[in-house]
Amino acid sequence: MAKENKYTAIGRRKRSVAKVTLTPGKGNITVNGKDVKDYMPYETLVMDLVQPLDLVEQRDKFDIDVVVKGGGFSGQTGAIRLGITRALMLVNADNRPTLKANGMVTRDARIKERKKYGLKKARRAPQFSKR
Repeated sequence: MAKENKYTAIGRRKRSVAKVTLTPGKGNITVNGKDVKDYMPYETLVMDLVQPLDLVEQRDKFDIDVVVKGGGFSGQTGAIRLGITRALMLVNADNRPTLKANGMVTRDARIKERKKYGLKKARRAPQFSKR
């Protein structure tokens, strides 16, 4: 019966993939087994991560357990935020309009462009020399 109170969702951003599990609790957030404040190097990333919870005013109602892989801290934060948003929509479908209006539901599809041959990066050409 405990499975009914568990909400799981996946969020992605850049190269990061986050599996987010919401369980009723006191608002503790763990990322890869560590407290979120110990895992994330900047307070602004933590603020960005909990934004969906603040919008629906449920920050202290759920314990959040996250397993995140790939990318850097910024991409991981975006992936976790999308995962939390999707899980909150599973908790209550009435949360969707509020989250959608604040741009939380949309998956940020921007990823790194591949490098092309003859170039130094995706678009950066070697320096031109006339002589």
